Amino acid sequence: MCAKKTGRLENLAVVGVDIGKDTFHLVGFDRAGQLVMRKQIKRLALTAIFEQLPRCIVGMEACLSAHFVSRTLRGMGFEPRIIPAIFVKPFNKGQKNDYNDAEAIAEAALRPNLRTVSEKNQDQLDLQALHRVRARLVSRRTATINQIRAFLIEQGITVRSGLRALKNSFETILEQRRDEISPRMRSILIGLYGDWLWLDKRIEDISGEIEEISRTEENCANIMTIPGIGPMISTAMVAAVGKGEAFDRGRDFAAWVGLVPRQFSTGGRTILGRITKRGSRYLRMLFVQAAKVIMMRPHRWSDFSFGSWLTEAVARMPRNKAAIALANKLARTAWSLLRHGTRFDAPKDAAMEAI
Repeated sequence: MCAKKTGRLENLAVVGVDIGKDTFHLVGFDRAGQLVMRKQIKRLALTAIFEQLPRCIVGMEACLSAHFVSRTLRGMGFEPRIIPAIFVKPFNKGQKNDYNDAEAIAEAALRPNLRTVSEKNQDQLDLQALHRVRARLVSRRTATINQIRAFLIEQGITVRSGLRALKNSFETILEQRRDEISPRMRSILIGLYGDWLWLDKRIEDISGEIEEISRTEENCANIMTIPGIGPMISTAMVAAVGKGEAFDRGRDFAAWVGLVPRQFSTGGRTILGRITKRGSRYLRMLFVQAAKVIMMRPHRWSDFSFGSWLTEAVARMPRNKAAIALANKLARTAWSLLRHGTRFDAPKDAAMEAI
């Protein structure tokens, strides 16, 4: 059964907003925890409805358009709080529906120690969109290359692994194996190769735009002074966390990225497992790739302030585990530079391939 409103709207203390594509569901409580509002509204009526409400805390899950809604409400004098979905779930009572979700969001928004998502400005959203488009294009390019390889194998033609090997030999294969490949299959392969070249051009254009932003954005430039970190990681990090105000220390940021061990401890016994893989999967992947790039060049380790630490880490633990530990260190260092607006202490001649 639906809960009944028992308080007065003038005493409204918190509103939980369940954001949908066309409709929003609102549930509000007063300072005594009594239900005072339960309403479904159209997205276009958001501003008009909230203008009639007393200024209060407004909670919403981190989802599509949450940052836009948050900026809109903050401009009207409300206190918006964007909450990760994983922190809302424990407050959900009963079965899954929009009103129960809104009520759980309102309950979570009142918790004083609950970590919220930093509100992104338009520049961050634009930069994040560039990274997401690029990641999708890279995935499509990989799928296209794999399909070309599969069709060639069906014709009894194998090509050694690697993107460059296939690109360099593709036209030669079509010419030398003309009698083995049917005209229709040849047309299909040429069409896929055209898709591949188009995707390469799109990825190159977007990568160039990201690199241009990294050169003109001060925070990105500071992060890129860290060995192994280049335009992709620096811009992805700024797009995801801004200046890192949501974290009190670097280890909190590394934990959010998912580069810390999963913990299952009880009775005073600490049990650590594999990394948690929470937070941003994309950002975690980039940091791990940067760590592996550094580990491929041990002759350069002495150039960096963490070189002696890395040498000892590789000696006492498996290589992949050491790579994760290095990725954790890079993430913590990047947060420190971002938060304090400083640069890394590596010498200028220690530059290396960066991501």
